[in-house]
Amino acid sequence: MKLCILENDYLDPAIEARYIGYGAMFERLLQTAGATGEFDIFNTPRGQYPASFDAYDAVLLTGSRADAFSPQAWVLTLRQKVEELLQAKKKLVGVCFGHQLIALCLGSEVGRAPQGWGVGRMQYQWLAPEWPQAQGRDGIALLASHQDQVLALPAGATLLATSEFCPVAAFALDDHVFCVQAHPEFVEDYSAFLLNKRRALFGEDKYAAGMQGLTQGHEGLAVARMMIAFIEGHTLCAGTKHFPSN
Repeated sequence: MKLCILENDYLDPAIEARYIGYGAMFERLLQTAGATGEFDIFNTPRGQYPASFDAYDAVLLTGSRADAFSPQAWVLTLRQKVEELLQAKKKLVGVCFGHQLIALCLGSEVGRAPQGWGVGRMQYQWLAPEWPQAQGRDGIALLASHQDQVLALPAGATLLATSEFCPVAAFALDDHVFCVQAHPEFVEDYSAFLLNKRRALFGEDKYAAGMQGLTQGHEGLAVARMMIAFIEGHTLCAGTKHFPSN
C-alpha cells in the first residue's frame, strides 16, 4: 500500500510530543490493523502537498478544527484538490473534517450539528454488514469530536452508518470514496484530553457523560480494517451486492 495522508491540522503543543500529529495517529492505527507499505504525510495548513497524487493507491483526509466550509485560503486550496481527485476517481478516505469536505465537494450541505457538539464514545447503526471486514456487524462504537456534520447524503452515495445524533455518520460512493464522521484513529486518552480542554464549553453533564463513555472502549481498529479493504479494492460498489473487478 502507498497512502497519501493529508493532515489537516496540528496538535495542541501540550500533547504534540506524545501523539505527533493526526497523520502519525493514522499511520499507527493502520499498521496495527495490518497495513504495510509507505505512508506519506503532508500538512495542508502549512501548504504541503505531493507533487503528484498519481503514485498513491489512495488519499486519506484527516480531521481538523477548521470548518469544511471555511473561507480560509488553505481550506479552499484543499477543496480544489479534492474536487480534482474526485473527478479523477482517485480513492479517497475522509474522516471528520475530511468526511465533511468530501461530502461538500460532492454537493451535500455541511453545517453545524443542530444538536450541538458530538463528543466521546458514540454508538452508530451499521447498515452494511456485507462490507468487507465489517464481519456482519449491525452496530459500531467510535470516538467522536465534532460540532459540524454532513446534513444530507451525497447524491448516488450509499449510507453505511447512522445514528439519531448523526444521520450521515459514514458513506461510500462506488469504489472510490469511503468517509466516516467519527475518529477511528483516536485513543481514549486523546479523547479525554479534548474533553478536558473544552470542559467549560461542553458543560458538566456532557463532559461527565463523555468521560464515562471512554471507559467502554471503541472499535476504531475495525474501521481501520475496513479502510484497508477499501484501499486494496475489496469494497462493494454503491447500490450493489457484488465486488468490483479491480
